[in-house]
Amino acid sequence: MTVLAAAVALFGSLFFALGAALQQFEAADSAKPGLLALLRKPRWLIGGVSISVGGGLHIVALGLGPLTVVQPMGVASLLFALPIAAGLHGRRPSRRELAAAATVAIGLIGLVLLVPAHDGPTYLSPRGAATLLAVAGIAAVLLWAGARVASPAGRAALLATSAGVLYGATATLMRVLVDGAWNWWYLLALPVPALLALVLLQRAYAVGHFGVSFASLQIADPLTAVAFGALLLGEPLPQGVAPIAAAALTAVGTVALARTTPLEART
Repeated sequence: MTVLAAAVALFGSLFFALGAALQQFEAADSAKPGLLALLRKPRWLIGGVSISVGGGLHIVALGLGPLTVVQPMGVASLLFALPIAAGLHGRRPSRRELAAAATVAIGLIGLVLLVPAHDGPTYLSPRGAATLLAVAGIAAVLLWAGARVASPAGRAALLATSAGVLYGATATLMRVLVDGAWNWWYLLALPVPALLALVLLQRAYAVGHFGVSFASLQIADPLTAVAFGALLLGEPLPQGVAPIAAAALTAVGTVALARTTPLEART
């Protein structure tokens, strides 16, 4: 079953990568990448369906095998996404670009695997939920503001990181809902950070540096969820030098992607 879980998760990563590349291609083609305009684009909608299929396959994989096998397969979406996106834009990814993506993936796999398992109950008080949304919202606004004065690659990274923070908050709230220890307004609040994250991510894609934005999203989303889990849910954080080394790898890889991935906004 473990081999099957890995195969399903890897297949899910391919769907996720394809969907992200299709959405970036359409967002980069839009003068104003607003969500309403993108919803009229069939290829962007197909990308959304592909991402949903990838997420569904990831959930199936978690039911078939251990997290330590499934999560690394999910990170592989970055390695799939770069060649797909490059092909859509009529080019081949360079070796340096793929090497930078591999560096990010290795660092992120290390971070994911180093997070200690938590088997206790998941409970979040209403005050904790309000704190979660407030902190995520403030962080997202600050990152968005920084993106307005950054270089194109920096803008893509900051906007995608902002989206990743909101997605991480959404994932944390979703975990609370799944475990059943929740208040009714949690369900009403859930779409707000998710929708804002989607809008910010499309703006990041529209900048054109797909590798940078996708890598930043892949890093910010799980790290935010881990941070909120530790701060608000009492979950343990990884200890020692290894997490620092893994984080350094992701940072080095992302900077390398910013220097090697060409601007792919269409004009």
